[in-house]
Amino acid sequence: MTDNADVQPLVAAAFGGLADLLSTTSDAGWDTGSLCEGWRVREVVAHMTMPARYSQGEFMAQLERFGFDFTRLSNELAIRDAEAPSAQLVADLRSDVLHHWTPPAGGVHGALNHAVIHGLDVTVPLGAHRIATDGSIQVVLDDLTGGRVHDHFGIDIDGRAFEADDLDWTYGSGEVLRGAAEDLALAMCGRTVPGGRLDGSPLRRGAPAQDS
Repeated sequence: MTDNADVQPLVAAAFGGLADLLSTTSDAGWDTGSLCEGWRVREVVAHMTMPARYSQGEFMAQLERFGFDFTRLSNELAIRDAEAPSAQLVADLRSDVLHHWTPPAGGVHGALNHAVIHGLDVTVPLGAHRIATDGSIQVVLDDLTGGRVHDHFGIDIDGRAFEADDLDWTYGSGEVLRGAAEDLALAMCGRTVPGGRLDGSPLRRGAPAQDS
């Protein structure tokens, strides 16, 4: 597994690169439906940047108010905070607090997964190239497979092999799913990948994801 000291700069780069892209995106682009069901680009960005606006204490107080239902609170805050001006959301993506944030359970790898996957939730529907570097997406793929992060999304990868056709990365044995690294990552996160971008039968779903 990649050392945490090497991963932290990748987190900041992923958030910062998305800020650069969205700083020149039109209002129509911000209102484009994302790969997160029911969320536009602006809701995804509002969700990604919660740590820039809420201290841990503030977030926990709100979580308690929602009966410790993280999914419900996350959706509520994303919808509410998406009403902020796009310039403010871009500024939040550049926040030093966000760039050094780590989720309670996932550590710095969890922060990178959060930044990269939600970044793809935005860039794919916008028709933009992925922000994450080859190194970043490879760390995420390693986490999704060897780290079993795919279990969080209710996706079964047992008996499957994966081959990225845009970088040197493979995993597993069995029936092959082949495509761009970003599309393999999205499939393992339960996202609907645009048709024709993956070669192989779809992955099976198990238990539903607990949050987007």
